[in-house]
Amino acid sequence: MEALDLQPVDMECMRCHRTEAMRFYGLCTSCRQELHTIFDRAGRVVEVAEYEPKMNVTPNAIAMKAD
Repeated sequence: MEALDLQPVDMECMRCHRTEAMRFYGLCTSCRQELHTIFDRAGRVVEVAEYEPKMNVTPNAIAMKAD
């Protein structure tokens, strides 16, 4: 199996269109850092009610059926 060549290549940033050496096509380093500062938030715990399954059919309806 051949080894992949993952050396950075000059590519255009898909957000700001500046040319920068990147291994994969995407955002440049400055755009990535800017988006992290804007959208990075601390995790939080969200309280939700405990799941209770909905009962559409009575249990053992077939077993209780009269012959």
